[in-house]
Amino acid sequence: MLPLMVLTGTSRRQRAALTAVFAMHGFVFANWAVRVPSVKQQTGASPTALGLALLGLSTGAVVAQLLAGPLVRQAGSRDVTVVSAAALCASVLLPPLAHSPGTLAAALLVFGGAFGCLNVAMNSVAVEVVTAIGRPVMPSFHAAWSFGGLAGASLGGLLASRLAPLPHLALAGLAGAAVTAVTGRALLASPIAADAGPDEAPADTIPGRGDPVTPRQGPGMRAAFRLVGVLGVIALAAAYDEGAIGDWAALHLRQDLAASAGLAAAGYAVFALAEATGRLSGSTLLERYGHTRVLVAGSLTACGGVLLAAFAPWIWLALAGFALAGAGLANLFPTAVARAGAIAGASGVALTATLGFTGFLAGPPLIGFLASHVSLRVGLATLAVLAIAAAVTAYLTRHTGHQDPRRGGS
Repeated sequence: MLPLMVLTGTSRRQRAALTAVFAMHGFVFANWAVRVPSVKQQTGASPTALGLALLGLSTGAVVAQLLAGPLVRQAGSRDVTVVSAAALCASVLLPPLAHSPGTLAAALLVFGGAFGCLNVAMNSVAVEVVTAIGRPVMPSFHAAWSFGGLAGASLGGLLASRLAPLPHLALAGLAGAAVTAVTGRALLASPIAADAGPDEAPADTIPGRGDPVTPRQGPGMRAAFRLVGVLGVIALAAAYDEGAIGDWAALHLRQDLAASAGLAAAGYAVFALAEATGRLSGSTLLERYGHTRVLVAGSLTACGGVLLAAFAPWIWLALAGFALAGAGLANLFPTAVARAGAIAGASGVALTATLGFTGFLAGPPLIGFLASHVSLRVGLATLAVLAIAAAVTAYLTRHTGHQDPRRGGS
């Protein structure tokens, strides 16, 4: 065991390095996202063909996330983080090199794989850093991801009008590679502790005030993974709502409230900014109120925000609703991932992240189905049901997170 002073210095350096990795992850992906229209035109893909090609990204990400848990256990979370970060920066060059829907799907399969693997690996490192620091700082990492995505979307939007996709994404990849080179040295130089899975992990985690310590060891791990599955449901609900708002907020403002194109675009902007800002206060909230209160209050806030945005008669009130929804959802996914990692190590992170990503993918098409058969307002209002489900789930499992799996706690 390292002396406390040395461990604290190591954990602080790794926290700074890991924060930069999270920001880079969001930055690179956002730069790709703003070039989707240009790449569609370049490959001559129809809307249907583009949808199938984008399915390659989703498939690559989901498969990689499922495989990343065992990989992290074998190779170490920091090593996998650095390698997959480098792979992400290199693979972002592949989509603009595609000249047919088929090659685009293959390129996105590789890019999605790097994206998903890094997602699990960096969150696994984050769980270790949280434990070493002794504070629930997971939301700060996800705040960095959000702000990185906002910066990537803003800069990418400017570059999209001046550069072709390949040089644009090459610059984004180079910027990401530079961050990886600097942070990689810090992450690999002084590992905090040996990677551990559920059977050999240290027994103590550092939750927020009022949340008992969660053991991660013992033979009765089925109970632990049932709890991880519950946390995955919370992550799924939060990501489902986030994905749906991202794809449908602007159309709702434009179609149902007759907003101008610019004002309609502000719907997702205020949501994303509120979510990113809310994550900055996540650590303080977790320390002061504990995981359960943060999850329940955040879910109920998101529920109110979604209903306000869906049924508001005025544009400004709908924008306030989207901001409220962003603030409410801000800390649900980071908190669920942190608790899952504390309970079951990298495997818990992988399962929770995969369920969350599944929700993120499922939200937009299901809302589209409801919008076609009922109305977009009603479709958006159903997001409140997911938020309520997350609140109820968090409340009903408030006493299970601290039970020892060896004694049958669930």
